[in-house]
Amino acid sequence: VQLQACGGGLVQAGGSLRLSCAASKRTSSNNALGWFRQAPGKEREFVATIGWRGGDASYADFAKGRFTISRDNAKNSVYLQMDNLRPEDTAVYYCAGSRYSTATSRPEYYPYWGQGTQVTVSS
Repeated sequence: VQLQACGGGLVQAGGSLRLSCAASKRTSSNNALGWFRQAPGKEREFVATIGWRGGDASYADFAKGRFTISRDNAKNSVYLQMDNLRPEDTAVYYCAGSRYSTATSRPEYYPYWGQGTQVTVSS
């Protein structure tokens, strides 16, 4: 079971970043994939999720209209395009693999977690 996230970095407010996460075939096959984040001093929170077939996706309210989740099952990968970034988006972003095929925002349904990638948005 393996998830490797990358693509984080330092960006100015209003800028964009694209996070990528390479999963093992065992982790991604038939499973939903998701992104969560954790800011310093705060609990981990849901960002976005996408089901196995890619047709169902959902977002946290703060991500709607700015973030787009997608996946490429041929590459066992999930992506998070983040546009119009704000300083409050600063956090460590984690990709995760669900035990179910349909998209879900509940972290307890995700037994597989990557190591996280840092996103810092300057004002």
